[in-house]
Amino acid sequence: MKLFKPLALCLALALIGCASEAPQPSLPSGVTYLGSNPAPQAEITIPYEKFQLENGLTVVLHQDRSDPLVHLDVTYHVGSAREELGKSGFAHFFEHMMFQGSQHVADEQHFQLVTESGGTLNGTTNSDRTNYFETVPANQLEKMLWLEADRMGFLLPAVTEQAFEVQRATVKNERGQRVDNQPYGRLNELVHQALYPQGHPYSWPVIGWMEELDNGSVDDLRAFFARWYGPNNATLTIGGDFDRQQVLEWVVKYFGPIPRGPAVEQAPKAPAQLSEDRYLTLEDKVHLPLIYLSFPTVYARHQDEAALDLLADILGGGQTSIFYKNLVKAGLAVQAGVSHPCRELSCEFTLYALANPAKMPKLADIETVIRQSIAEFEQRGVTEEDLLKAQVGHEAGTIFGLQSVRGKVTSLAYNQTFFGEPDLLQTDLERYRNVSADDVMRVFNTYLKGQHAVIMSVVPPGQTGLAAANPTFTAPEPIDPATLAHAQKVVPAVIQDTFDRSQVPPAGPAPQLKVPGLWTRTLGNGIEVVGTQSLETPTTEILIALEGGQRLTPANQAGLARLTAAMMDESTDSMTTEQMAQELEKLGSSISISASGYRTYVNVSTLTQNLDATLALLQERLFKPAFRPEDFERVKVQQLQGLQHQANDPAWLASTAWSQLLFGVDNPMGQPLSGTLETVSALTLEQVKGFYQQQFRGGNASVVAVSDIDERTLMSKLDWLANWQGQAAQWPKLVRMPSTKGPVIYLMDKPGAAQSVIKIGRRGLPFDALGEYFKAGLMNYPLGGAFNSRINLNLREDKGYTYGARSGFSGGPELGSFVAGASVRSDVTAESVKEFLGEMTGFAENGMTRQELDFMRASVTQSDALKFETPGQKARFLGKLQRYNLPDNFVAQQGALINTISLNELNQLARKELDLSRMIILVVGDKTTIEAPLIALGYEVKPLTL
Repeated sequence: MKLFKPLALCLALALIGCASEAPQPSLPSGVTYLGSNPAPQAEITIPYEKFQLENGLTVVLHQDRSDPLVHLDVTYHVGSAREELGKSGFAHFFEHMMFQGSQHVADEQHFQLVTESGGTLNGTTNSDRTNYFETVPANQLEKMLWLEADRMGFLLPAVTEQAFEVQRATVKNERGQRVDNQPYGRLNELVHQALYPQGHPYSWPVIGWMEELDNGSVDDLRAFFARWYGPNNATLTIGGDFDRQQVLEWVVKYFGPIPRGPAVEQAPKAPAQLSEDRYLTLEDKVHLPLIYLSFPTVYARHQDEAALDLLADILGGGQTSIFYKNLVKAGLAVQAGVSHPCRELSCEFTLYALANPAKMPKLADIETVIRQSIAEFEQRGVTEEDLLKAQVGHEAGTIFGLQSVRGKVTSLAYNQTFFGEPDLLQTDLERYRNVSADDVMRVFNTYLKGQHAVIMSVVPPGQTGLAAANPTFTAPEPIDPATLAHAQKVVPAVIQDTFDRSQVPPAGPAPQLKVPGLWTRTLGNGIEVVGTQSLETPTTEILIALEGGQRLTPANQAGLARLTAAMMDESTDSMTTEQMAQELEKLGSSISISASGYRTYVNVSTLTQNLDATLALLQERLFKPAFRPEDFERVKVQQLQGLQHQANDPAWLASTAWSQLLFGVDNPMGQPLSGTLETVSALTLEQVKGFYQQQFRGGNASVVAVSDIDERTLMSKLDWLANWQGQAAQWPKLVRMPSTKGPVIYLMDKPGAAQSVIKIGRRGLPFDALGEYFKAGLMNYPLGGAFNSRINLNLREDKGYTYGARSGFSGGPELGSFVAGASVRSDVTAESVKEFLGEMTGFAENGMTRQELDFMRASVTQSDALKFETPGQKARFLGKLQRYNLPDNFVAQQGALINTISLNELNQLARKELDLSRMIILVVGDKTTIEAPLIALGYEVKPLTL
């Protein structure tokens, strides 16, 4: 298949200007040159150079001077799979500990330095690796290398008993928020217990079993770090705008003295094996019963991996698949899908369906349909179009992943860590291109047909009769902690330096901000098109914004805008839903339509070589929707079932209740975008057709375009937009909104909730780019706008009450709000409310400090360097300019305002905007355990229901 060959060649040519320089004969002492691909020899490549220090640290450099930023990634080849049986969760725990300071970096200083540099940072852990990364303006790179080196070589002095306990509480909060308090949150960890025998590296969850983390000690943690976090088990990857020689000298300076850690060998591949089907049942607080089948397969980069990936896409990867046709299209399931997730040691072929309880609630019946679908696939086989769509989708996804430096660095780091070769793009393209229909059928017969699986049923409480079968698997008993030996104390190595590591490296000269150059055209019918050229990848992004959204609908028709948008993804006059999806898949393009509070958006993403064909499909979708009754009934049922599903999510309940409290149930802005069971049940197909006529008018439309082709060429392809007729729709008048006088606590009961959701705030200012709304955001930044803000440091880092707490202003064209909030441990709900109010009161009374003002100024102004890198970022920037009629230089005007606004003006704003007498408090949690402590705070507590 050669569909993408010209495209990939264009991509290689586009990237060659960003390629690394040829290897220099002179390298800093202690650096070994290991190879490069500076001039693209393949169709598609990421230019890089690879080096190694004497201590074993692998260094990969990728130069890209298109934006004044750098992305740095340190990947350690250690994840939960390296943990010992009975001592789970340590790898993930270090994701937290590595941000808590080191010998020369104070507690919270890592976040402070990165944030005030205008950068972003994070860390992630999976079963096979842990990575830490920062994206910062290019002049901050030396500082980032100093930070990463300090926690690689000097972390252990900061691993104290107190820090250990605080982060242990934070991890428990993370589990509560992301696992225990989420519908279906425990699915994967239970499936993996059944799929892998006890002791297999994948038999425990990445976050760990909390009882095992409780049994761990500081010495255990320190020993785990000493074993796995040495430079010889790490890859440092840097991409962006930097000087190669200078970077290598910095790397040697900061990382070179760190001693090599213990030798690390590759873990043996360990695909799962099942001798029988294993059935499990989980009772969870869900509305939609779920069935999940997991078949063991191979491991990452096995010769059959590519064919299995394509098999998953063909069998259940979209609206043209057998899975979709037999389950979702037939109305038996609200969602269904197939995937083939792969990890270093093992892969799994997974199939799932969320049952429609109104039509087929019993998962045994759903399992029958799934197995019939598998048999149907075997009978039908793989068609030429099946293979084409799957292969094109893979190649398009690869190219879109190269739009950011972070995407390229992540790819280089992943491939180097696991396979010893940073750039495997061309190899991967060939792997998937060379898969034949016979290959797909071969892996189907080998790994799926007649093979055993773990079959998981998730059912509502007390409804085990809906499960696919009685459980045939019992999870093994936890490891007795008394049988585990605790680690001996680890003495940190003495590292000899020729410089003072306690000194924070200075920033380099400020980089020149590259705000996208733009052009504006107004079509004959008044539609404005704003665009810019982006040459890094041969792709085009088009965003059509239609003013209106839910704002056009009365409150008793909440959900109509979203239902109409969903219907626009269905059949047209001349194409079925499946035919449209098939044509898009063959192009590697996407057209998505979504509704928001004030707008309906049409997003188009395509490879530029397929732009003409994609735009033809866009016109079909925009102007010729069929609105067939059978599509309407299915889509409406899916939206209703989704609402019943969301009713089990505390965060959704809190968001919905909050909108009603602030804006009122009689206002469209006080209703959820998805509507309510009452409003959506009453919606008709005629109302959808009416809303389409009201919303999809040329007078409502504005367009943003980002492409690698020039303005003239692109506009010639968009000239059909000039024929779009219709005047702008008028917004109805908003009804009177409720009072938010307080403080008063509204309590919504969520029985058995592991965490409570807290929201504190009021209605606020609409959006402006340079006025009081913008200034209020600056004021809030040290209070709750950054990770190391007062609120987050208090509730997360000092108290261990939550996984994260924030506050902020949000504003649209006519309404806005201020909200401070978090999900907190249920047992500290009242204490958390008290801390929130205390921080806000203290900030209002005393204001921010001079140090906080300097921090805000540095952080917000320097972060502009990161805002315009990808086509998507450019499109959002242009969209904001267009929507609010902003001057082209508003970013520079904001920068000048930030640097001149006085401490006194910001503190006056704090006193005005943080007045608690104008605020209300919402708590969603288990009433039986949290009501009495909330009443004890001394505020009026009112019950609330939706």
